[in-house]
Amino acid sequence: MAPSGSRSIKRGCQRVLYWIPVLFIAVIVAWSYYAYVLQLCIVVYLLAYHAIFIMFVWAYWRTIFTTPMNPLKEFHLSHSDKELLESENRGESQQEILRRIAKDLPIYTRTNSGAIRYCDRCQLLKPDRCHHCSVCDKCILKMDHHCPWVNNCVGFSNYKYFMLFLAYSLLYCLFVTATDLQYFIKFWTKGLPDTQAKFHILFLFFSASMFSVSLASLFIYHCWLVCKNRSTLEAVRAPVFRHGTDKNGFSLGVSKNFRQVFGDEAKYWPVPVFSSLGDGCSFPTCLVNMDPESPTGSNSASKSAAEGRHQFPSKPLRESQSRLLTSTPSWSETESAADKERKGATNPGMTIENEA
Repeated sequence: MAPSGSRSIKRGCQRVLYWIPVLFIAVIVAWSYYAYVLQLCIVVYLLAYHAIFIMFVWAYWRTIFTTPMNPLKEFHLSHSDKELLESENRGESQQEILRRIAKDLPIYTRTNSGAIRYCDRCQLLKPDRCHHCSVCDKCILKMDHHCPWVNNCVGFSNYKYFMLFLAYSLLYCLFVTATDLQYFIKFWTKGLPDTQAKFHILFLFFSASMFSVSLASLFIYHCWLVCKNRSTLEAVRAPVFRHGTDKNGFSLGVSKNFRQVFGDEAKYWPVPVFSSLGDGCSFPTCLVNMDPESPTGSNSASKSAAEGRHQFPSKPLRESQSRLLTSTPSWSETESAADKERKGATNPGMTIENEA
């Protein structure tokens, strides 16, 4: 068999295996519904139960089937740039090509060595907070992690759904545990009739209480990440800016950090619909010591530092919902001013990063 055929079969088997955790969760949820509604059947609680159940399943569905967003075409190398990069064997020449492309983009993060972050598998310059997922084999905007329980990458496009999934699944487990507790006690005191429902009551309480513990710890951790405006990857390895590593580089304060994920309109916060701010390719930053080669320029950063104000990066590449960025000039509009300031200056060297 041809090697390409073997790889296709292997990829197909992997895709099937990746759905096993999702099917496991689906079976547990379906059984819990049967046990609670048909076996336990506490009529007075059924209305609240179904409200929580519907929001839980809705958020879980959106987390699974929302396609992760990839970098815009502006970050991809053109055909001519690809050919030019491949034709150059010298590192210096390749660095010049990457510098020429990167100078027009709102990129502030760097590799540990201070280079522009470049993905040679996707052949693009990585936007801030973007990472290459080895499972999906593509670059994901504001990648948090690849979650096997949803068989999907959690990133900019579905992080809000993931947070709501954790919240509603935790609420679901706590509700089932609390309402099943009195019957669980009766089970041990022989106060329940000897029927099939006894098994469901016992197992329902144990499974709901155990899932509550794990979900509570995970939900609290991600709430902390939202308040700090960090992804899971950034919590493990802090982002590197031109002046060095800064774990709080994207933090704007708890309120703005929260609104970046959930949006400005409170009525959409508890609903699994997209309301996050921005386009996923550029993000405001609290840094006052901005990259002197960035489109915003070094003078504006120094002025903000003197005035004690937060410095934000320029607008996203396209008009979006981000109200955190409306007061700043477009990165394309400030490019010419920044170019004038950089005349005569020598750009530091850059290397290519492979995070595939």
